[in-house]
Parts: sequence; structure tokens; C-alpha cells
Amino acid sequence: MVRKWFSFIGREIRGLHEAAYLLAVFALLSQVLALVRDKLLAYYFGASHTLDIYYAAFRIPDIIFASIGSLVSASILLPYFIERFAKSDDSGREFSDNIYTVFFSLILIVGLVVFAIAPYLVPYVIPGFAHDPFLPDLILSVRIMLLSPIFLGLSNLFSCLTQMKHRFLVYGASPVVYNLGIIMGVVFIYPLIGVAGLAVGVAIGAFLHMAIQVPFLKHESIVPKLSMIRNWAPIRGIALNSLPRMVTLSANQVASFVLIAIASLMVPGSISIFNFAFNLQGVPLTIIGASYSSAVFPTLSKLYFDNNKKEFLDKMILSAQHIIFWSMPIMVLFIVLRAQIVRTVLGAGAFDWADTRLTAAMLALFVISTIAQSLIILFVRAFYAEGKTAKPLFINLISAGSIVILGYALTKLFYHWDVFRYFVEDLLKVSGQTGTSVLMLGLAYSLGVTLNLFLHWYAFVKTYKGFTRPVLSTLFHSFSASIIMGYSAFLSLRIFDQIFPLSKVWGVFMQGLCAGIFGIAVGIFILYLLRNRELAAVWNTIHHKIWKVAIPPAEVERM
Repeated sequence: MVRKWFSFIGREIRGLHEAAYLLAVFALLSQVLALVRDKLLAYYFGASHTLDIYYAAFRIPDIIFASIGSLVSASILLPYFIERFAKSDDSGREFSDNIYTVFFSLILIVGLVVFAIAPYLVPYVIPGFAHDPFLPDLILSVRIMLLSPIFLGLSNLFSCLTQMKHRFLVYGASPVVYNLGIIMGVVFIYPLIGVAGLAVGVAIGAFLHMAIQVPFLKHESIVPKLSMIRNWAPIRGIALNSLPRMVTLSANQVASFVLIAIASLMVPGSISIFNFAFNLQGVPLTIIGASYSSAVFPTLSKLYFDNNKKEFLDKMILSAQHIIFWSMPIMVLFIVLRAQIVRTVLGAGAFDWADTRLTAAMLALFVISTIAQSLIILFVRAFYAEGKTAKPLFINLISAGSIVILGYALTKLFYHWDVFRYFVEDLLKVSGQTGTSVLMLGLAYSLGVTLNLFLHWYAFVKTYKGFTRPVLSTLFHSFSASIIMGYSAFLSLRIFDQIFPLSKVWGVFMQGLCAGIFGIAVGIFILYLLRNRELAAVWNTIHHKIWKVAIPPAEVERM
């Protein structure tokens, strides 16, 4: 059984749509487990001060991972690995050993330093907890979670090798076991040692994220190991090339960090509301945007390496079209069915109706930037495939700065201009709620991300002139069908609320599910009438390339 499992996830996949869809399946499974994780957290804690501690503890390890961990990301290293292993396996192995040695040494030193200064650093960067009686629990949680960037960084490095070999399923299975580890922490470890048990679960999940890739690497005899570095020139070159990416990702994390710091000064539970909604809006982003971008990146790198710019542009157009095709209807459905989604996923135990309304409003503000977030990932991968890291750097710095400024300004505006506050609360149906100021952080994030998309798009089309027209054509088709789909789903809610008991979670789920299915059916019919090419391509891929794809013989029997 184990042999068959590793045979399946170790299979080679080269087709763009097949790779993207199979990655999406694993991403969907991972997101289902993530929703189970959040369901458990909501059930036990609700939007509470205790859960604020757990989410706040992520911030410092996240910045370390975004900075140091980005040095070994596939976006940067994959083209180098392709080039080195194309020369010879020995050259490739020596290169991967050197990268592993430098990265492991660096992140271990950084982790130890942050571990030592955590009692002084945490109250300074998360000011809402500076005088909180639970500050020691937050500091302990941060220290435990410092294991996470180490394991996830190593997993990043290993994933460069698995993606180079087109073993996307190994790569796709990593987030699944990551969430299993966190669930273990919630169910089994938290009852034993308290809030720190949640942090232990995160560390276990990060370890599993890394460890699942090791059997395949051992089978291929390409597991990196510590070594003496004889030639530092390639390392310096990669470090200089990676530095813009490190600053790029760190800028985004710093922006999120500042938003969390602002939320820590609001009413208890604000950090939890922010993170619950952010995690929910990440479901379509992970399933669609990340899957397509990960699937197409090796191809983009190879095409640019071969100087095939026409095919490079064609792949970008195709990927962007399908990202929009999938993201637009999901975005509309999330907005229309936000209350049903939040109540179904999180509504139980300590997570009451007030938490549901506020999280649903925050979800609507986050999800309006779903397409922007997905396309940004694609544009960034395209620039990295070309070895251009400066453009994403400057664009993301501008975007991160705008998020921070907007977060502060909108919060002040919300507090001091009653007309604006009443308008937002009424629009999002949270009038009379406490803690609505946290909604300004979601709005600031989406506005900053939208600016980010426009800047990336402009920078890309300066080089590739033929990108915009076909992509906007898909955008028009998808937008038209999605608006009709969303309105149909909204009208059908009134029908199904007479059929199902909305006082029960299962009744809310069935109302949202039936309304969503009805809306999707209408949307597909509209796309069929428009003779949408993406719809035809999806059917062709599912019918001919996935269900009928042959499974190769086992090649991993020694694992």
C-alpha cells in the first residue's frame, strides 16, 4: 500500500493542464484539512484573545521564512538547478549540496538569535500584548514556531529538485501533511500543555512538509547534504539574485505584520477575525493561482532558457486566461454566499453568530482581490523565470507601503468619520456589531493588492505587447457569466431558506450548496452560449488527459 502511494505521488507529469489540475486536487485536499483545522480552532476558542495569541505567534517566524526561506525558493533556484543538472548530475549534486549548507547554517543562526531575544522583541513588535498577562505564552509559542521556517525552508529547497523532475504530486502533497500536523496539535497536544501545544502542532506540520519529499530524493540519489564549499562564486551570484526576492516577500510579510500589530490594539478577537477570513480567501488562491503558477513555472524557465519568447508569451496568456476563468466565478460566489461559507466552516462551539457576521464581512473584502492575488503570483513567476527580480521587488515595496498606509489611514477614518463607518457597516451587514474597525485592515489589503496587480501587468506588457487583448477577452466572458451566476445564486437563496432549517449548520450548508450549484449551472450555460474557449479546454483536459491518463509502473520500490 505504501509502495503504491509513493508510486503515485512520485509519477512524472509534464502537461500544463494535467499538472495544474492534479496540483489543484492536492491543494483542494490541503485546503479541506485547513478548513478542518480552522473549524477546530473556531469550535474551541471562537474569535477570542487566546486564539489571538496563536495567530500573533506566527508573525515573527513568517517573516524569517519569507526572508531567509525565500533564498531557496523554487522561483529563484529552479532555473539554476535545471541548468546545472543539464550539464551533469555531479555538477547538479555539488550545487545543491552547497546551497543546502549555506541555507541551513544561516537560518539556524538566525533562529537561535531570535530565540534568545524573543522576550524583548515580541512586546515591541506586537504592542497589543506588551502588558498582557498572557505575554509569556506568546513568547513561548513564538520560540516553538521558530522550528517552522527551518523545516519549511528545507522543504522549499527539496521542492526545487522534485519540480525539476516534474514530480508535482510530491510537491503538492506537502501542504496536506502540514495541515495534518497542525490538527494533531489542536486535538491532542493542546489539551496537554495549553496554547503552546498549538505551536508544537505547527512545528510538527512543518517537519512533515519537509519529510514527505525525502523518500523520492533518496530514490533519485539527490538528497542534499552538508559539504565543504570550494567555489563561492555561484553562491554569491544566487544570493545577489535572491536578495530582491527576499526583500519582496519580506515586504509583504511586514505589511501583514503591521496590520496584525494594528489589530492587536483593537478589541480582543480582532486578530482571529482577520486570520479566519484571510485563510478562507486563501482557498481559491491556493487551488487556482498557486497551482497554475507552480505548474507553468518550470516550462517558463525552460522556454526562456531556450530563448523561445513566443511560446513563453503563449503559456503566460493561457495560464492567465484559465486563472481568470476559474477565479472570477469563485470570487462572486464567495461574496454572495459568504455568510453560508463562514457559518458552515467555522460556525460551532465558541464561534457565535456575531463572529460569523464579522468574519463574513472581512471575507468579502479579502476575496475581491482574489484574481489580483492569483495573477500576481503568475507575473512574479514569469519575471523570475527571466531572471528579473528587481521589478517584483520595487512593485511589492510600493504595494506593501500602500497597504500599511491605507491600513492606518482607513482605521483612523473609520474611527473619526461616522458617515463612512455607518456606510461600511450597512453595506457589509454588520451594523450594531462591536469590533468592526478590523474590516479596514481587509479593505486596505485588497486595495494594496489591486495596485500591485496593475503595476505588475504594466511592467509585463512593456515587454510582451500581445498579452492584454486575449486575457481581457476571457475576463469579459468570465465576468459576464459570473455576474449572472452570482445574481442567480442570490435569488435562489430565498427559495432554499424556505426548505432548509437555517437554525442548523447543516441547513445553512445545504442552502449555500444548492444556491451555489444552481448559480454554477447558470454560469456554465452562459459560457456555453458565449462559446468560451476555456470551458472547452477544461472539458477536454478532464475527459482526455486526467481520467484516461495511464499510470506508469512503480519506480519507487526501494522507498
